[in-house]
Order: sequence, then structure tokens, then C-alpha cells
Amino acid sequence: MSKLLETVDQRTQLVGQNRLELLMFRLNGQQLFALNVFKIQEVVQVPDITELPHRHSVVRGVIHMRGHTIPVIDLSAAIAGRPIHDLEKANLIVTEYNRSVQAFLVGPVDRIVNLNWELVLPPPVGSGRQHFLTAITHVDEKIVEILDVERVLADIMPYDTSVSEELLDTELAAMAKADGIKILMADDSNTALSQVKATLSHLGVEVIGVQDGLRALNRLKRWVDEGIDVNEHILMLITDAEMPEMDGYRLTHEIRQNPALSGLYIVLHTSLSGSFNEAMVKKVGCDDFMSKFQPDELAVMVQERVRLHFESKR
Repeated sequence: MSKLLETVDQRTQLVGQNRLELLMFRLNGQQLFALNVFKIQEVVQVPDITELPHRHSVVRGVIHMRGHTIPVIDLSAAIAGRPIHDLEKANLIVTEYNRSVQAFLVGPVDRIVNLNWELVLPPPVGSGRQHFLTAITHVDEKIVEILDVERVLADIMPYDTSVSEELLDTELAAMAKADGIKILMADDSNTALSQVKATLSHLGVEVIGVQDGLRALNRLKRWVDEGIDVNEHILMLITDAEMPEMDGYRLTHEIRQNPALSGLYIVLHTSLSGSFNEAMVKKVGCDDFMSKFQPDELAVMVQERVRLHFESKR
């Protein structure tokens, strides 16, 4: 397994080329599921799991690895399936999301595949597990379901979307609401969109949400075609890094190549962590980078942009 997953640093060249790598695995049946390799630290056989009292029903316990205590989440149970019982055939996928590390208990691990984001599509309406899916794709004529881990984690430990009272400028929020300030946000996770909308509502800012980079780009181009000054129409674009059809890096690159859009303020808002993102922000031309989900940090950043907006009108 150590040979299957190389270091993330050796894979970063894919990002910015609208490509991704998925680690495919099974849970209890034959259906293939996947997670983005960039969010995976390692895959290991299941060690001894220490049970905890009063734990969430899908949390099997904790493991101790390299000086850290890591919660173990039964991924099958977390998406409303049967718990995984055969630990001899099971694996742990250790991941980092939103500055937290967790291990997902899964069944057999299949392999890593390299895909173009254009081959990754939103889940079909009415699909049974749509609640927990962020996208689907096809590999060797088989459907692969890409899981919305942010949704899984939010069900286990709901995110706080409030802003600390000492950071919230209520007078500025009232001005923003009266002025109709809007932000365009691109994210394939409904959970992430809802979280940001809830936080920014405290700031008097409206969020226009779209679920992939291509839709965001098309929305921006349509505004331009309609004669709308995009820099006056929206305060900024907040974009996820990983999205079906067009990732956030490619989206930023396309915007910077368009003279009518090139001045748009763009923030990369992603659960991916590490210095890799800082390098990619500079490479593709984002203005800022922010880890999910930090409501106070988000509020500080947006409020600063709102202040600059009003100062430019004086």
C-alpha cells in the first residue's frame, strides 16, 4: 500500500491542468467509491481500535499513530450503509480535511486512477446516495461514486457558522446589506455552500452559489455579455479547488486570461492543506487562500473587502 500512495508533493503537477487522481475502494459491496488522493495522507491495514464511551454511532473509536490520536469513522455506516465488520479485509484511509485528521474505515482498496476533471460529473438527480455524493465518474465502464466528505463530517460534528461577536462589524454589515453586496461562490459541496452562506449572512452579504468551476465561468461570461461590470456586480469570487468539469485552479486561470474579468478578486477556499496550495495560488493568480471551514477568518477577510469597496466609492 505504501507504493500505491506516493507523497502528495509528487502529484501536485496534475493540479492546474484540470486533472485529478482518485483512490478507489469498496465498502461492503461491489460498488466503487473514491476520494481525491490529495486529501489522503496514507492507507494502512486496520490496527487496534480503542473504543470510546458516548461516541457518535458511526465513529468506531480512535487509533494512535505517530504520536497522534485519530478518530476512526466507519464510512459505510456514515453514508447510511451497513457497518463494516470484516476488519481482515478492511483498510483505513487517513485523510486531512479542514485542518483535521481522521481515518475512514473502508473495505478493499482498488487502485489510483488519473482523470480529467471534465470526466467527473455532478451526481444524477434522484440517486439514492446523492445526499453523500459530490460527483460521479466512470472507470472501465463502471460507475465510481465520489463522496462528499465534508457532508459526512458535518453530520458527525456540525460546523459552527457563527462569527465571533468581537469580530463582527454590525454597522458595516448593515451597509453591505443596503448596498446589495454579492459574492459568487463555486463549490461542488452543498454543505460548503450552505456553511459560507450562513456565515456571510451575518455580514449582510449575499452568496450566489454554483456547483462547479465551469458554471462559475459561464455565469461570469454571461454577465459580461449582458453588459454588466462584473467588478461592480460582485465583490469577489470564492472558489473550491476540486470541482467537477473545471477545478478552481483552471477557473482562475481562465478568468485571468479574460480582459473583462481579469481584475476580479479571487479567493481559493479549500479543504486541501499545506504549502502546496500557497504555491498554486501564486501560479494561477489567486489573490488569497483560505482553509475550510474557518468562519472567523472568512468574516475578517470578507469584511476587509467590503471596507475597501466602500472606500473606493468615496
